[in-house]
Amino acid sequence: MQGKIIALIEGRLSNPFEILGPHKKEGKIIIRTYLPHARKVWLITGVKEYIFNEIEKGFFQIELESLDERHYRLKTVDYNGLEEEFIDPYSFKKPILGELDLHLINEGTHHKIYDKLGAHSMKINGIKGTHFAVWAPNAERVSVIGDFNRWDSRIHMMRPLKNSGIWEIFIPGVEEGALYKYEIRSRYHGNIIRIKSDPFAFYSEVRPKTASIVVDIDSYKWNDSEWMDKRRHSNPYESPISIYEVHAGSWMRVPHENNRFLNYRELAYNLIPYVKELGFTHIELMPVTEHPFDGSWGYQTTGYYSATSRYGSPEDLMYFIDRCHQNAIGVILDWVPSHFASDDHGLRFFDGTCLYEHEDPRKGYHPDWSSLVFNYGRNEVRNFLVGSALFWLDKYHADGLRIDAVASMLYLDYSRKEGEWIPNVYGGRENLEAIAFLKYLNETVHHYFPGVLTIAEESTAWPMVSRPTYLGGLGFSMKWNMGWMHDTLEYFSKDPIYRKYHQGNLTFSMLYAFSENFILPLSHDEVVHGKGSLIGKMPGDNWQRFANLRLLYAYMFGHPGKKLLFMGSEFGQWREWDYNSSIDWHLLQYESHRGVQLLVKDLNSLLKREPALHERDFQWTGFEWIDFHDSENSIIAFMRKAKNTEDFLIFVYNFTPVIRLNYRIGVPRPGFYKEILNTDSSIYWGSNTGNHGGVYAEPVPAHGRPYSINLTLPPLAALVFKPQ
Repeated sequence: MQGKIIALIEGRLSNPFEILGPHKKEGKIIIRTYLPHARKVWLITGVKEYIFNEIEKGFFQIELESLDERHYRLKTVDYNGLEEEFIDPYSFKKPILGELDLHLINEGTHHKIYDKLGAHSMKINGIKGTHFAVWAPNAERVSVIGDFNRWDSRIHMMRPLKNSGIWEIFIPGVEEGALYKYEIRSRYHGNIIRIKSDPFAFYSEVRPKTASIVVDIDSYKWNDSEWMDKRRHSNPYESPISIYEVHAGSWMRVPHENNRFLNYRELAYNLIPYVKELGFTHIELMPVTEHPFDGSWGYQTTGYYSATSRYGSPEDLMYFIDRCHQNAIGVILDWVPSHFASDDHGLRFFDGTCLYEHEDPRKGYHPDWSSLVFNYGRNEVRNFLVGSALFWLDKYHADGLRIDAVASMLYLDYSRKEGEWIPNVYGGRENLEAIAFLKYLNETVHHYFPGVLTIAEESTAWPMVSRPTYLGGLGFSMKWNMGWMHDTLEYFSKDPIYRKYHQGNLTFSMLYAFSENFILPLSHDEVVHGKGSLIGKMPGDNWQRFANLRLLYAYMFGHPGKKLLFMGSEFGQWREWDYNSSIDWHLLQYESHRGVQLLVKDLNSLLKREPALHERDFQWTGFEWIDFHDSENSIIAFMRKAKNTEDFLIFVYNFTPVIRLNYRIGVPRPGFYKEILNTDSSIYWGSNTGNHGGVYAEPVPAHGRPYSINLTLPPLAALVFKPQ
């Protein structure tokens, strides 16, 4: 016993429950407690008080004939005369986590792991407190430290649960709002001490502080049952999807209050009406998982279960998402399982070993971002990540997850030179463990949450990213079309006089447009790091730049695929995006910028009301070329078709500033073709060249069709016609 007492005092005893709390011995009850700040300690049971004997410095013991209460109180007085009274946490002998929980966690299949690990307020035998649990299999001792125990690791040492690597303790009296961390003494590297934030924390201090915060995330009362029920029975593949990508910290700021962020509730009051007015169907939030460095935009995460406190509390984020749903707006969250921040309070070297990351830097270090790569082959790590994905869908009612940097997960040699990576067991460059993880992730998410989207940002030609796993795919719902984005922006950056030599940049995407379920992204990645803004990429004078930008958006909305546009681009912001400041709202005082914004609104409206623009986004049968051969004049034309083949739209694009008169386009049937959109309209700040509301088809064959319409094509403009 003396050896265990010394080990306890030195912080080396793995299971303090072996000697602390009540123990039966020879018909008597011996109670021990270790309170290094105490000068005296009393046991309080009923109306009786018993004083403890001090065996070693701070180590107290008492022997009783019987004990009236299972969970007795302790009263202490310290050397400054401060008195405290509390229930002994070591009187709670029975573990909270059961054998099934431990088995599933170690197996990597505990899909509600977030209900078990971390800090959870609860009642045990009528006593309120907080249950703490953490995975640290290579620890010799783990303690909860916090503002409730003077951040002293000697007060609340946890117990290990069998051979699971899980440590836990229930601490009575710890309430919501309490700050805490874990102090971990490793078995290795000279018993190194690690002080860590909780990997399963639901809430954290505002950076640069790093403590975790006890919070109840199950108390929010949701009001989105109608939306959630509709989502479960929806078919997103045939629905209009237009996503407004937002960085919460720079969409709008408050200049007269030190340029501060809007909080989640202020975003609800300001962002939601704006998005609803412009007609976007979804908001995509760049990562709102907790992260230490603003300049990472959230993509270097430390808190995979923690909504960043920069913008408010977990309940505030729930309110924002709830209000989005009540306004028929879906919410997609950026989520980053590809790498994690290397900050010391986070997951790195968590228990004195490379627990979450690979030990070999050729697999565990990411050269592009100086971050760390998860060990996807480890069951508990896979469970941690899949649990995080399910957590945001379950607790926060998110409608989708956009998974960042999937390409970096798929390839072992991603951004690595020869000798800097390790081949797989077959000698190849494919990361087999990451591939298996992604498949399992998608299968699990779609099993529990039908109607939810998983979206891959994947920039290579990896096949079948958005095809079901049972067909050999990765199982994502959709994939960003990075090839379309690159080719399209390269084309639009050309002076129109040279565009005839680059017609293939426009047409090539149709060779693979239906190989995946594509989203067409004009995202934040295209307006940072010296790339300039979208309008800044456009050639020509001021008028031509705006005309080109409007033409770009009309081309995107006509092209098969769902749509994504980054904030500020919807009104043609000139300045490159800066995460430290608001987007340039003052530009809306100018008619040119308001024209772009109005066009985006009208394109979203067209997308939603015309089945031809969304029902067959992912099917060849929804698209038909009319003509792509007129490279000399830089003109293309095509049809988009609904399930009802009689319902179609005609798109005609003129990518030069030259007005084309008497330009004939083949159409499939006679009748009046109404001009339902013209990006050169004066309401968009165009020249107002057009076709007076529409044209009648004539029995003049063109482009292999028996009828044709004779058009005036405006400069740098798109026309959309609907047969009446």
